[in-house]
Amino acid sequence: MWVIKSWIALIVLVAIAVGIWIWSGNYDVGADSPHWTITKKLIGEVRERSIDTRSAGIKVPNLDDPALIELGAKHYKEMCTGCHLAPGMGDSELRDGLYPEPPNLTHFAPRPAEAFWIIKHGLKMTAMPAWGKTHDDHKIWAMVAYLQKQPGMSVEQYRQLTAGAVDEDAGAAAPPPTQGAEPGATPGTGTSTHPVPAPGLPASGSSAH
Repeated sequence: MWVIKSWIALIVLVAIAVGIWIWSGNYDVGADSPHWTITKKLIGEVRERSIDTRSAGIKVPNLDDPALIELGAKHYKEMCTGCHLAPGMGDSELRDGLYPEPPNLTHFAPRPAEAFWIIKHGLKMTAMPAWGKTHDDHKIWAMVAYLQKQPGMSVEQYRQLTAGAVDEDAGAAAPPPTQGAEPGATPGTGTSTHPVPAPGLPASGSSAH
């Protein structure tokens, strides 16, 4: 009986100690502060086992269809190059600021079933979004098909495949300004976007930073 009580007391003490440590705020959650080695290994093992288990039953379709590969290349350019790069690209500012650093998918082809699951469902504790919320399975398989070809692809081949794709940072074209709109107005509305000085503050061309 005393053994059980001892274990209960130990568990309570550990829980209290962990609670005090969490409350202290000593753990740095900044993305520029790497995980402890043990934390990194544990998270990595949990992630890999979770992906392996959930992707095990996924049936991979034919990924050699040129039209499917081309579709995947265009979606990849629009959504993925900022983190995972593309033929001829160097590191991006976005990629440099992420932790963990996203894999460079120009260097290797991920296993198809795992890639499909990751693209569709995303990954917690990373910046990988769940694209399945906005893309159907066909488009996701298209990206997987493209990823199988990317590592051996030249810059020119990549450009030909992605010709006409919309850059993810380009955004939609702005509508023309409304006739007679004020300078600085929001296009299509005629509403000025110049800041209105707060009561008691002088209108000035300078702004505080």
